[in-house]
Amino acid sequence: MEQNKPKLSLGRRWSEARPTKTIVFWSCVASAVVTMIIGFTWGGWVTGGTVRSMAAVTGEDAVVKRLAPMCIVRFTQDPSKDHKLKEVKGTDTWQRGNYVKTQGWATMPGEQEPDERVADECVKLLMLTSK
Repeated sequence: MEQNKPKLSLGRRWSEARPTKTIVFWSCVASAVVTMIIGFTWGGWVTGGTVRSMAAVTGEDAVVKRLAPMCIVRFTQDPSKDHKLKEVKGTDTWQRGNYVKTQGWATMPGEQEPDERVADECVKLLMLTSK
């Protein structure tokens, strides 16, 4: 008898399928988990903590970018700027920021200590403008 039974098409088998509540529930859970995995790995989703840290870094970078031109202004007001520019260029790349800090150009008004990131950005601007 089994051999005489006609084979059902995929569409027919799909329309006759009756999943249980358990299968529907776990299918929904699996779909949600797969969606989250894809979203966080390839979809660009991030958590609130990640967004806060990204915003803090972006804010700090913006402040440094705004303060570095002030450092350049302080450099241009130095009477021996040509000699000091030659010294900066003669200094090793990793020590140029320290040179700018010791000159006081990266110390912003109202601050006691020079800012290292402002000094590094100031060196970049000095090297670009002095070419």
